[in-house]
Amino acid sequence: MLDPKLIRSNPELVRQGLINKGVDPGILDEYLRVDELWRARLTEVEQLKALRNSVSEEISRMKRAGQDASAEIARMREVSDRIKELDAEVKEYEEKARDALLLVPNLPDKSVPVGRDASENIVVRQWGEPREFNFTPAPHWEIATNLGLIDFERGTRLSGSGFILYTGLGARLERALINWMLDLHTNHHGYKELFPPVLVNRDAMIGTGQLPKFEFDMYRLPDDDMFLIPTSEVTLTNVHRGEILDASQLPIYYTAYSPCFRREAGAAGKDTRGLLRVHEFDKVEMVKYTLPESSFDELEKLVTDAEDVLQGLGLPYRVVLLCTGDLTGQSSAKTYDLEAWAPGVEQWLEVSSCSNCTDYQARRMNTRFRREPGAKPEFVHTLNGSGVALARTFVAILENYQQADGSIVVPEVLRPYMGGVEVIS
Repeated sequence: MLDPKLIRSNPELVRQGLINKGVDPGILDEYLRVDELWRARLTEVEQLKALRNSVSEEISRMKRAGQDASAEIARMREVSDRIKELDAEVKEYEEKARDALLLVPNLPDKSVPVGRDASENIVVRQWGEPREFNFTPAPHWEIATNLGLIDFERGTRLSGSGFILYTGLGARLERALINWMLDLHTNHHGYKELFPPVLVNRDAMIGTGQLPKFEFDMYRLPDDDMFLIPTSEVTLTNVHRGEILDASQLPIYYTAYSPCFRREAGAAGKDTRGLLRVHEFDKVEMVKYTLPESSFDELEKLVTDAEDVLQGLGLPYRVVLLCTGDLTGQSSAKTYDLEAWAPGVEQWLEVSSCSNCTDYQARRMNTRFRREPGAKPEFVHTLNGSGVALARTFVAILENYQQADGSIVVPEVLRPYMGGVEVIS
């Protein structure tokens, strides 16, 4: 969440940041309204409690002097009744203020270009040249079906539309991608691997910003008030929730594989075919906890770590800096998307999103650090990035490595994880 002191001291700065993100600034006005009510009640109750203490001392003095204190006693009862009422109101408005604050998103960093939507994003760089085919490249769903890599029909029969059944070498290719990515991040990029749960509690989802805004996009178990994670960013970022770290521990790098679950899987149209938009997909995630002054340098390194995956796979891609209007998530102050070229569907597909959330998530989770023993705790900065999402990376591999005879060449880095298989035909 944002720092309440920032909102109170500079509401117009916050308002402009929300406008630049395309967010209705009415959520700011609502927070300011209930925050003012909370602080007014809090001030009043503190004054009355001071008065009650003063009257109580006066009553004791009068009793010791043998004086009639009945009027003061009656007055103190009235004050105590009002304090009880105000205590309830203070609690009510404090909860309302926190709920309102949770809806206010992070502000774009000053380095983020101002723009309305994705059309105003900036392509920072591109790697690799899209392959020129001497035949018409097929879309991935045709390749996967013809080679027996995915059974779309049975996946739908098992779980409904938007769910995939990988089979045979398709399942092995998916597993090879996961294992190779984890090895790359742990052995070469310095991440510690975790294997987190896929069910989390409400506090975890609030901590990373999925709740309350995106609750209806999540799969929820109502009897337990638990959620299937939309990304292992949720689990990895919440590992140190409520903790105070030592500065010497930072930065902390975590990586994990997990399945990811999202109810919203796209509107009707070509993006709903194949693997482009699904309800369940695999992903390798990267998360960092950093010192505030180094978080934007760490973001650039995070992007490079994700790029290493795509370069290792030999997939043409581009790095895109999102403008303010395309920062649709709750927590990010700056985001780069990595998009791989998919010639069969003739699209640049987002396979990674790398974000610096500054101290926004840390405030929600109360994750802090001390620069030295006894120093005042400060909030860490948290970053996250896909390293990378597998469904669309699977798409890019099939479509870029397809051959005229319908086979696909297995990327060289994956062959040791595929038992030496070089071609799938």
